[in-house]
Amino acid sequence: MKGIDSKMQTELEAAAFRRLLEHLRARADVQNIDLMNLAGFCRNCLSNWLKEAADARGIPLSKEASREHVYGMPYEEWKARHQGEASPEKLREFEKNRPSH
Repeated sequence: MKGIDSKMQTELEAAAFRRLLEHLRARADVQNIDLMNLAGFCRNCLSNWLKEAADARGIPLSKEASREHVYGMPYEEWKARHQGEASPEKLREFEKNRPSH
C-alpha cells in the first residue's frame, strides 16, 4: 500500500478485520471445521490471534472475551446455536491438514 502512512494502514486493516468479523457472524452456517479445512484458520484462530496481540502489548484480554468479540456472543452460546457435529470425513480431512499454528 504505497503512499499510505502507517496510521492509515492500521485503520484500513482494522476496518477489514471488522468487516471479516461481520461476515463470519452473518455466516454462522459455515462451521469452523469447514474454515479450517479450506483456509487453515477459523473463528477460534482469529480470537487466539487477537488475544496474542493484546498479550504482546500488555493489555489484559481473556480467552473468553476475545472469543466473544470474534463470535459476537459468548462462545458457548454460539456453539449451542450454530455448531453442528463434524462428519467423520471432515474430521479426517482436518487431521490430515491440521495447521501448525
